[in-house]
Amino acid sequence: MSANFNLPPLDIEQYTLDNGLRVVLNRDDSVPVVALAVYYDVGSRNEREGRTGFAHLFEHMMFQGSANVKKAEHFQYIMKAGGTMNGTTSSERTNYFETLPASELPLALWLESDRMRSLAVTQENLDNQREAVKEEKRLRYDNQPYGQIFDLIAEMIYKNFSNAHSTIGSMEDLDDATVEDVQEFFRIYYAPNNAVLTLSGAFETDTAKELIETYFGDIPSQALPPAIDVEEPREVAANYKEWEDKLAPFPAFLVGWKIPKRRSAEFNALYLAGKLLYDGESSRLYQKLVKGEESVIQLFGFTDERRGPSSIYVGAIPKPEKDLSKIRDTIMTEIRHIAEHGPTADEMQKLHNQLINDTVRLRQSSQGRAQNIAEFALYDGDPTLINIELETLMAVTPEQIRTTVHEFLDSENRSLLDVVPAGKVEKAA
Repeated sequence: MSANFNLPPLDIEQYTLDNGLRVVLNRDDSVPVVALAVYYDVGSRNEREGRTGFAHLFEHMMFQGSANVKKAEHFQYIMKAGGTMNGTTSSERTNYFETLPASELPLALWLESDRMRSLAVTQENLDNQREAVKEEKRLRYDNQPYGQIFDLIAEMIYKNFSNAHSTIGSMEDLDDATVEDVQEFFRIYYAPNNAVLTLSGAFETDTAKELIETYFGDIPSQALPPAIDVEEPREVAANYKEWEDKLAPFPAFLVGWKIPKRRSAEFNALYLAGKLLYDGESSRLYQKLVKGEESVIQLFGFTDERRGPSSIYVGAIPKPEKDLSKIRDTIMTEIRHIAEHGPTADEMQKLHNQLINDTVRLRQSSQGRAQNIAEFALYDGDPTLINIELETLMAVTPEQIRTTVHEFLDSENRSLLDVVPAGKVEKAA
């Protein structure tokens, strides 16, 4: 199947406005909807010590109104037009996106341009969104079992502050922030020359270009943001930590590895190795630990893809009375087996089928296309990479997977976080 599979390329047109806003158009008339994604080149990686959490704070601030849009009206306009919308923050970027009936493209462009041009960065909005972020941290991190483990292990993997600190940031830093600090952050990072705007779906190209010029063309550019250094030494920052989780009903553990940056040859091979290890019920670790040994309540793993040094995580919540060290040994045995023998022919065929399925599903969504294109434009400076990404991944060989797993995963250069329920530190495996 995979050897003969040809995916037609997406129609991509890119250009730049005079103010530096990068625009990418992907016309697709298959359904009468249009998706808009605006990606700002600012994430937690851009924050300095004492000023963390600003990127995520702005994800909230951007819905607090602008010159012509009152607080919460952004949501209302989109919902009344039959659309959907959201925004997210990562280490790499902050994005905002809408999907609407095709006839509502002017509305989406007007809303996004108005807040890029004139966000209401006021003391009142800062105060209420600072409290909203604190409540989010309490609900999603502080008061959730295992809610802090990924932030903790990031600090164990990365030595560079830009990479190691959490996206949600320090509440003390947010408390210390003045409205002038926040206004300056907006001025620097929310400029058109620090953003990518992507349209995907049903639109007339000439009309879309005219609308984009009308709404965004006269927003002033700014001086480029300060350069950042995300370089890392090869070694992880810490190999082991035991952490008491007062809310955890069972012990757990998380293992993390530092790996090369996204889209490098090594990253691509390790990404595929991760899919072999923990992606889905047919993965090696699911078959071993969930189906075979029946030793875990939950198995999880993912690849944290970054423009700089990235990471892979594998973790589990064992069943009561199961031996954590034995479960970890099973994980490392499977990693070692791939490092010594590589994936089988059947596993490579399964990987190719998964990659094809994932790509086709993503392309069926206007919003999926818009966001994927925006990432390639922002991270790599080339949105047309979306047309060769599948081919690039399917060209990775079993030997490349074997050698990169041997070099980066079958190694003592890893971080282990042991999570122990309250009052049971002395019983940790």
